[in-house]
Formats: sequence, C-alpha cells, structure tokens
Amino acid sequence: MEIKILEDRPNPLLKRHEYRFQVDHATAATPSRDAVRSELSKLVHAPKDRVIIERMGARYGTAVTQGDAMVYDTSDVARSTTREHILVRNGLKEKAAAATAPKTEAPAEPAKVEAPTPEPPAAPAAPPEAKAEPKGEAKPAHKGEGKGESHKPEHKPKTPKADKDKGEKPEKSPAEGGS
Repeated sequence: MEIKILEDRPNPLLKRHEYRFQVDHATAATPSRDAVRSELSKLVHAPKDRVIIERMGARYGTAVTQGDAMVYDTSDVARSTTREHILVRNGLKEKAAAATAPKTEAPAEPAKVEAPTPEPPAAPAAPPEAKAEPKGEAKPAHKGEGKGESHKPEHKPKTPKADKDKGEKPEKSPAEGGS
C-alpha cells in the first residue's frame, strides 16, 4: 500500500490541515480506513487520534483509492468539530446504540385471568330482507351505473340543433347559394 498526498490545504479557522490523498493497492483489496489512517499519520507526522478520514473510495475495477482526510491540531478540536457519524466510521466514538435501544425491564407478573363465563347461545339473526325492485323501474343500462359510479355524464334534453343532426338537411340561406 502506497499513499501519495495530492493536495495539502491549511485551514487555520478550523485548526486543521485538509489533505487529498491517493492510495495505490495493486496487490491487495481496498485497504481499511484504519490502515489508511495509520499510514497517513506516519506520513504527516501526527498522532493517529488527530487524523480523520472524511471520505475514501475506489473506482470499480481499479487498484487506486482516493479520499479526503483532516489532520487537526488537537484531538479535542477533532472530536468537537467533526460530525458524529464520521467519528464513528473512524473508530473514535462508539455508535449511539444505547440511546436508541429499548430499555429492558424485568417482566411484569402475568395478570390473573379468570375463566370466561359461558354465554348462552345467541338466537340466529334474521336474514336481511332483499330489496325488491318495483316492476315499473328500469335497470341501469350500463354496468357501473347502478353502483353510484357512472362513466357517462347525465343526458341532457334534446335541442332543435340535435334533431337537425339526425339526417335532416337544413335549408340553405340565400347567401349560401340556396333558392
């Protein structure tokens, strides 16, 4: 594993140096974040607890990994400035599983259950009466209409224009060339 520092930017406001690095790992798999932190701390002459890798990724099919790392002036500044999930990834903080895990309590004593009293059998319910349609009403013409879902709008009364469209030819006015 060979690490090259591609870029070094000092950031005095956040009390850190920001590094862009490249790891060549031709004979092995992508190195772990912890292994890269160890090698990077040797390269920049800083303790490992002040080196935090923000991101690290390899392109598919290559043996080259690029990433970003931050080297802080003190470990206290590193822990207070860096986001929590990045600290967890770098192994500097434990995952907050205790806060999200449900508390385990001693199981409560089971309540005494009394035997249910047998209820007398209920009389069979009368079947619902079927609604008989009066003979004078017509059934719906379309399948969905009887269920309250009509796919056609209500029919409007016929107008004289609609009667003319049924095959009757309107008379031509004298302006149109009629008699």
